Amino acid sequence: MNRPELADFLRHTRTRLDPSDVGLPPGARRRTPGLRREEVASLAGMSADYYTRLEQSRGPRPSRQMLTALARALRLTEDERDHLFHLAGEEPPRREATSTHVRPGLLLVLDRLHDTPALVTTDCGEVLAQNALSRALSGDALARPPRDRNLVRRFFLDPTAHRLCPPEDRPLRAREHAANLRAVAAARPTDPVPAALVAELLAGSEEFARLWAEHEVAVRRATTKRFLHPAVGLLELDCEVLLNADTHQHLIIHTARPGTESHERLRLLQVVGLQDMTPSRS
Repeated sequence: MNRPELADFLRHTRTRLDPSDVGLPPGARRRTPGLRREEVASLAGMSADYYTRLEQSRGPRPSRQMLTALARALRLTEDERDHLFHLAGEEPPRREATSTHVRPGLLLVLDRLHDTPALVTTDCGEVLAQNALSRALSGDALARPPRDRNLVRRFFLDPTAHRLCPPEDRPLRAREHAANLRAVAAARPTDPVPAALVAELLAGSEEFARLWAEHEVAVRRATTKRFLHPAVGLLELDCEVLLNADTHQHLIIHTARPGTESHERLRLLQVVGLQDMTPSRS
């Protein structure tokens, strides 16, 4: 691990970012350019003290998960992310067809969506990034262990994931998940990621196995979804899905139609839900 070079790289990439680049308000006038250390730490889900020690060349070796979180927080390109891993003495992630690295430009779009829930996922359902209102709506996926960040896996295998879906909507949601996963698996027959997810769901969910046997195919596109939120109640949201074909990533945007109860409840969620939902971790 090259501590001095890692510290210098972190400082350099932090100071080139403005708060607006990562969806933060400008706040009071800053004496130095860039983000504050505590802001980077919050975006990466670590304690400010831990991040400060990294910038002072005295921190412990970051885990691969922490390096990935730092790369996202600092809006690094893939080449910069690989450099970060090398400085920490780690082998960079393989660049596969289904990339889990979100490009800085896509993160910039995500951060600009202040008043609507939005997230980035792979086409297999793994959550890669969320804005604040998405976390307020459905929880912080990136705070969960890596295996629990896949929306399709959680839908079929985690009973606690059902609480946001009205019971009468579950059959349709389940059918949509299974049909989309079949389309993804068929389009990339040599990719082990969708194949492994299908095998796991077939073994662990009778509901998925029954739907899979029906051979329905439907690529995920625009739809309407309902969320039963514990604080603001039922929200009916239009769901737009924008595809990045190069990396097989989706930008999913949920909007409420003006003048509806859901629109008012979404505005209320901005007030009651936009708190610091990322616990400090060292």
